[in-house]
Amino acid sequence: MIEVTGLSKRYGDKTAVDHLTFTVRPGMVTGFLGPNGAGKSTTLRMIVGLDRPTSGTATVCGRPYHQLSTPLHTVGAMLDAKAFHTGRTARNHLRGIAASHHIPGKRVDEVLAMVGLTSAAHRRAGGFSLGMSQRLGIAAALLGDPQILILDEPVNGLDPEGIQWVREFMRSMADSGRTVLVSSHLMSEMQDTADHLIVIGRGRLAADSSMAEFLARSSHNGTVVRSPHAAHLVRLLRHEGAAVDAAPGRSAPDTLLVRGMDAPRIGELAGRNGLWLHELAPQRVSLQEAFMELTADAVEYRVTHSGEAA
Repeated sequence: MIEVTGLSKRYGDKTAVDHLTFTVRPGMVTGFLGPNGAGKSTTLRMIVGLDRPTSGTATVCGRPYHQLSTPLHTVGAMLDAKAFHTGRTARNHLRGIAASHHIPGKRVDEVLAMVGLTSAAHRRAGGFSLGMSQRLGIAAALLGDPQILILDEPVNGLDPEGIQWVREFMRSMADSGRTVLVSSHLMSEMQDTADHLIVIGRGRLAADSSMAEFLARSSHNGTVVRSPHAAHLVRLLRHEGAAVDAAPGRSAPDTLLVRGMDAPRIGELAGRNGLWLHELAPQRVSLQEAFMELTADAVEYRVTHSGEAA
């Protein structure tokens, strides 16, 4: 388990992380999301002891990382896929880490096989593609067979087969009762992988909920209705207590987004009043849409209509 309590980090006048409190529980994949500059990487670095908090605490299995006697057996982390000596082979890179933590050499070959790098074990890591570097970083995180796994952007540079492998690997780790915390900008991948979400913006907690709860809160959920009698239908729907707005992404004035009333009831209401419907479809928001809606005011760099960063 990872527990973060009142965690803050300031660099001079800039507050990177602002009184964060959350818990990452075992047995599930927890997605850690936020816009660029939100403080995700700084938070992860404090969890694994690479940065010292200005205030608050971050513990793994009840202890700060620096107090763990055998840290690699407790926490496996990949925060930088290129964190290796470019002149060393993949196998020698892992052997060095293993030796420093009294991990048997045979474990090196096991993790190389797990991530699909056996055939590249004797190649210098400096010549690896980003995808191969990601696999090597994951292999290093697995050396101690840890109870907690922390991955920052683990699918960057991977091909579809590699992405599928990472997804299945994280799921198997969670299903075995381990704690998995993963940060990623690939919303579609997170929607397919994560059970729980922790979302931050400008260093502050914005959401801590299950995936289903997070998606259900979006105002973009509802039923899309298109009718040549839209104006009349709006009056009827609102009289029945439904919320009605123009459908997002639709320019036609006859297309509505209805919330608070399901599709069968909308159809029955239209039918009783002799109104034609050309479209009646439940709309379920994607994680990307829900995320952008929640963090709209927390984006540090925004492109203006002139194309310049604001």
